[in-house]
Amino acid sequence: MHSMSKMQKIIYVTALADYRIKIRFEDGLEGTVDLSDMVGKGVFASWTDPQNFAKVSIDPTTHTVAWPGGIDLCANSLHEEIVQQEKAA
Repeated sequence: MHSMSKMQKIIYVTALADYRIKIRFEDGLEGTVDLSDMVGKGVFASWTDPQNFAKVSIDPTTHTVAWPGGIDLCANSLHEEIVQQEKAA
C-alpha cells in the first residue's frame, strides 16, 4: 500500500460538461471528479465562465491540475476522491 505522503502525479486531464474533470494518474487510477460545488467561490469565481473552466491543464512542476490565474487542486485529494468513488460503486 502506498503512503499518503507520496505525491500523486496526474498525467492526463480534460474538462467535461457541468464542471467535471476527467483525470488519469501515473499509477493508472482514472476517474471523473465533480467540481461544480466550487464554482463562483473565492478563487474559483472565474469558473462562472465555462470557457475559463475548460482551460484546465497539468502544472509541469507540481503535476496537479491547474487553471490560469494560479488556481490549482491537490492531486492527492483528487486521487482519494476517485478511490472513494470506486469503493462506493
